[in-house]
Amino acid sequence: MQEDNNSHDQLKLKNQLCFPLYAASRLMTRLYQPHLEVLELTYPQYLVLMVLWEESPLTVKKLGDKIMLNTNTLTPLLKRMEKQEIIVRERSKEDERTVLISLTKKGLNLKYKAENIPFDLITDMDYPLESIYELKDSLDKFINHITQQNK
Repeated sequence: MQEDNNSHDQLKLKNQLCFPLYAASRLMTRLYQPHLEVLELTYPQYLVLMVLWEESPLTVKKLGDKIMLNTNTLTPLLKRMEKQEIIVRERSKEDERTVLISLTKKGLNLKYKAENIPFDLITDMDYPLESIYELKDSLDKFINHITQQNK
């Protein structure tokens, strides 16, 4: 029996939502790489720092929720950052089971070294700023919707 080619259109890569999201994520991470290498940071470490620059200390759980990483992925990352003397991990005095993450002086100073990265990336992309804001807004709504669906 011969299959109708149209019945498998949903399996074509060009028809997938996941692939352009995946490709865009990889390309964005690649754009960040030269800027972060100067600071001796990986992209996930940069995400951790951006959250901690806004609010510190944070529990590992709250930090993981904000950057959408599970504890088992986040813990080795945090251990490496602690060895680099960027963060400090310490047990909460109120609840020994809770680990608090805070910035060291070196971690705080990285904020000033990184402050031009967003502007530099927009310059590197050479893409209309209004389109970037629209895309970010659409992705934020999409992520929020998917997150709510999976609770």
